[in-house]
Amino acid sequence: MGILRQIAEYLYIKKKDPNAPTNGYIRAMHSINRISIFMFLVGLIIIVYRLFFRKH
Repeated sequence: MGILRQIAEYLYIKKKDPNAPTNGYIRAMHSINRISIFMFLVGLIIIVYRLFFRKH
């Protein structure tokens, strides 16, 4: 599975693969990855805002 497809699944852009294995550990890992991606995107938005819209 490609990295971009996995990120799209985490962000609910693409439907999950029904044949993918699932258990408690995999679901926990995906939840943590989803949280980290959202935090990264929020941080990226803050950095872009500070670079372009904030006057020094």
